[in-house]
Amino acid sequence: MESSFEELARGADEILPAVEFEKRLAEGRPLRVKAGFDPTAPDLHLGHAVLLNKLRQFQEQGHQVIFLIGDFTGMIGDPTGKNTTRPPLTREAVAENASTYREQVFKILDPARTEVRFNSEWMEGLGAAGMIRLAASHTVARMLERDDFAKRYAAQQPIAIHEFLYPLIQGYDSVALRADVELGGTDQKFNLLMGRELQKQHNQAPQAILTMPLLEGLDGVNKMSKSLGNYVGISEAPGEIFGKLMSISDTLMWRYLELLSFEPLAVIAAWRREVEAGANPRDVKVRLAREIVARFHGAGAAQAAQAEFEARFQRGALPEDMAELRVDCAQEALPVAQLLKLAGLVPSTSEALRQIAGGGVKLDGEKVSDKGQMVPRGATVVAQVGKRRFARVTVGQA
Repeated sequence: MESSFEELARGADEILPAVEFEKRLAEGRPLRVKAGFDPTAPDLHLGHAVLLNKLRQFQEQGHQVIFLIGDFTGMIGDPTGKNTTRPPLTREAVAENASTYREQVFKILDPARTEVRFNSEWMEGLGAAGMIRLAASHTVARMLERDDFAKRYAAQQPIAIHEFLYPLIQGYDSVALRADVELGGTDQKFNLLMGRELQKQHNQAPQAILTMPLLEGLDGVNKMSKSLGNYVGISEAPGEIFGKLMSISDTLMWRYLELLSFEPLAVIAAWRREVEAGANPRDVKVRLAREIVARFHGAGAAQAAQAEFEARFQRGALPEDMAELRVDCAQEALPVAQLLKLAGLVPSTSEALRQIAGGGVKLDGEKVSDKGQMVPRGATVVAQVGKRRFARVTVGQA
């Protein structure tokens, strides 16, 4: 049986400071647990679910979760993890994306224990004088301690003044909400620490911080991102989610189980021992895929998705020892003929085109008839040429 602290610490990259976090938990009162989401894209994916799952765990232990939509900060543009400025969003785009977030977030969170807030509630009322006072709370030298700012400054790349306001505003959100705990990705550490500093300046007890890893996408290399096409959207069709999760590598499977599954760690450890002893890792992958589909679409949909997958792939006599390959692509997508050549399934693109014309090529069990068909970067497909040549191929970024 995992303790309260062990369950909440599961999968976390850092807890800062851990002693303060344990002390807060021991107080026995419902904590105010905050996580902010900028509405930069309308769809949530499993990368977002890492944080949302952790918020759900806090809820299950009786704490109050604040799902903060950064509608004000979204109009600034956060460069976190980037070496260039992220373009700000229009107010209309922010409002549209935010409404979609609200529809999706309760697929994971308990509405009864969730406050949905917008940081424009307090930031628009702060005014010019208040913003100047906020900007006066930290120095330029302190801001340049943030890794991405430091790199851009050293490389003589421009940093706009308004970008320095982003971590200050995120920190001020914690003051406005009187947060006890804030969650965020590892790339948000500087901003999360800013919240602690500003709370101290406002005579509040500083929040504890829990950072979560950035989930790798289906390619197992890059952070999950819709723009890279290596994502699993929580609103996608059950069969799509199931198939995508079955396509991940056996190594990545364990990472997904740790960060996305609600199975106890002891159970996952037992599954790992079974695989190391010779059990088929595909069976564990099926359990993961069923759990995720059931969470977003229900148990019946998960069962149907598994049946559909097995009908398309396992009964199609795919080899157990199928090669798993990665091919690189500098463009947004790769022509299927080039994919087959790079994967070593054909000696040349001309042979690939001949095989397509003859009906001898399949992707994910579906016959390819269009010689111009493209496979998007970030996708993983089961490619088949003839009756005996198979490979599971991931299209990565060059």
